[in-house]
Amino acid sequence: MSRSLSLLAGNNEGADFLLFVGGEHARGIIDGAPVLYWPELWGARALLHVWDASVIDEPATALLISTLTNPAWRVREMGARLAAARELDAASELATLLGDEVPRVRTAAVRALGAIGSAEDIDPVRALLKDPEVEVRRGAQQSLDKLRSRHPKS
Repeated sequence: MSRSLSLLAGNNEGADFLLFVGGEHARGIIDGAPVLYWPELWGARALLHVWDASVIDEPATALLISTLTNPAWRVREMGARLAAARELDAASELATLLGDEVPRVRTAAVRALGAIGSAEDIDPVRALLKDPEVEVRRGAQQSLDKLRSRHPKS
C-alpha cells in the first residue's frame, strides 16, 4: 500500500513495482516513454484491490482525495471509484466532479456519491438525470435509488 500511495504522490517506485501495478503497459515508461499520469492511475487502481485502513492517516487521506482534482481525467475517474470503495470523506469534492467535462468522470462521481453521499447530495445527483450522456443518467438514477434508501425522508 505504501508504494501505491507513493506513486500517487508522484514518486518513482521502481520498474518491478510499475510492472506489477501497470502490467505490460508500464514497459513503455520503463523504456523511456513519457510518464504522464499512468503511475498515479496505477497506484490508485491498486488501492481498489489492496487496503489496510491502519496505514491511512490524515496525509494519506488527503493524498487520496487529491486524486479528485488531478488534471488527468483518468486519475479523477479512478479517484472517484476509490472514494466510493474506501468510503473516503470526499462528498464535496465528488459533488464538484458532477460538472466535469468528461462523462466517465461524471459517472464515477455520481456513483460514488450514491455510495457515500448524504441527503444533501440528492438534488445535485438528480440534476444529472438530464445529462446528455446515457451512462451518466443511468449512474444518477442508480445513485438516487441508493441515496433515497439510506435517507428515506429526503
